[in-house]
Amino acid sequence: MSTTETANGNSKALLVIGGGIAGLTAALDAAEAGLDVILIEKSAYLGGRVAGFHNYFPKLCPPSCGLEINFRRLRNNPRITVVTLAELEKLAGSPGQYDATIKIAPRYVSPACTLCGDCVEVCRSEIADPLEFGLMRTKAVHTRRLAAFPATYVVDRAACASDCHACADACKYGAIDLAQGVEQKTFRVGSVIVATGWKPYDAARLASLGYGKCANVVTNVMLERLAAMDGPTGGKLLRPSDGKAPKSVAFVQCAGSRDENHLPYCSTVCCSVSLKQSTYVQKLYPEAKVTIFYIDVRTPGQLEEFAAKVRSDKAVEMVKGKVSKVEEDAGNAGTAGTKDLRVTVEDVLGGKKMTRTFELVVLATGIVPQTAGLPADFKLDEFGFVINGSPGLFAAGCAKRPAEVSASVRDATGAALKALQIAKGAAHNG
Repeated sequence: MSTTETANGNSKALLVIGGGIAGLTAALDAAEAGLDVILIEKSAYLGGRVAGFHNYFPKLCPPSCGLEINFRRLRNNPRITVVTLAELEKLAGSPGQYDATIKIAPRYVSPACTLCGDCVEVCRSEIADPLEFGLMRTKAVHTRRLAAFPATYVVDRAACASDCHACADACKYGAIDLAQGVEQKTFRVGSVIVATGWKPYDAARLASLGYGKCANVVTNVMLERLAAMDGPTGGKLLRPSDGKAPKSVAFVQCAGSRDENHLPYCSTVCCSVSLKQSTYVQKLYPEAKVTIFYIDVRTPGQLEEFAAKVRSDKAVEMVKGKVSKVEEDAGNAGTAGTKDLRVTVEDVLGGKKMTRTFELVVLATGIVPQTAGLPADFKLDEFGFVINGSPGLFAAGCAKRPAEVSASVRDATGAALKALQIAKGAAHNG
C-alpha cells in the first residue's frame, strides 16, 4: 500500500531518521519548538544502543530513567509521528520541499497488544536475540524487555513456519495480524536529520585477538549486556565457557580502532567505556584484578576527572602497550585446559614484550556508522560518516562522528535548530 501524507497537514515538517538518543533528542527539541516531526526507526523499538546499556558514564547511573522521561515527552506531544520498522527508501525535492518515501515492514502486532505474554507462551520458534550479540536466544514473538516503546510485541515472521499461527490463536485481544504486508508512505517535509547511530566494529575480523576462537574473549558491547539486569546473565559478569565469575580481566583497547588495516580513526568513547566497565568488575567481584592495555588513554573534557578516579583504584592496572595476540591456554598434556587466555603485549614503558594469563578478555571494539542504504542525496566521508553540507540535510550523533551520549545529545539539539531555520525560511518564502 502506498500513500502520500503530511504531518498534521504541515509540508514544512522535519523527518528524523533513527530513534536512538540522538534521534529522540532532535525530534523532541524540534517538536517542542513548534515543528511537526516524523520520527522513523529501522528496528521495532525506539531507544537505540542506549536502551541496552547498563550504566552511563561518568555518573554510572542506568539509562532507563532518562529514556522513560523522553518516552513520556514523546507520548504527550501530538506533533511527533513515530513509525518503527521503517527505512527511508527515496528522497526527492529540495530544502523546504522534500518528498520522503518510507518503506515500513510489518510488525504483525497492533496497538491493541497489552503485553500479556500469551503469544510468547505458545510460540514454538526461536531466534538469536537481536539485543544480546549472540549471548542468548528469544522467541520469534518478542519485545525489548525494558524501556519498550512502542509497548507491544513484534513477530519475526521469517523465523516461523508458514502455516503456524499459534500466537494469533492465543491472543484474546485480536492484536496479532499475520496477514500484514509491507507498506509505503511518502511524507512531505522541509528538512531531514540523519541520526542512524552506530554498530560495533566486527570483532571477527580481529583474528589475532581471539574473538570467535576463544570462548572467553568478549567485546565491550557484550560485557555491557552481561552487566545489565535484563541481560542474559541477570547482571552477573560470567565467563561464557563455564559460567564462573572471573578472577582476572583484561581490557584490550583500540581493538580495531587507530589501525590502518581496520578503522584508522579513534572511536572516542572506548577508553571511557573500559574504565566504566572496570567498575562493574570491581563492584561485583572486589577481589578480581583488572588490567587495561592501552595505546593512549583518551577521555576528553569532563571525563578526565572520571578517568582519574577510576585509575586511582589499586585493583586497576594500566599497561601502556598494544596487544598483538590473544590465545587460549592449551593446558598440559592430557588435559582439556582451563579456557584461560594468554595475552601477548609490548610493554612500552617497561621496554619488553610480555605474555600474561587472564580468565576473561574484553575487546574495546570501535564505532562504525550505520549509514549504509541512505539515498545518494546524503554525502558520506571515506569512513561512512555523514558530511553536513547539503542544505536541508543534517546529521547528528554517531552518524556524523564517533561520540559519547552527552555529545550526541548536544549535537542533536544543534541539528534541530538548523531544521527550524529551514522551516522558518520555507514558511517565509511560501
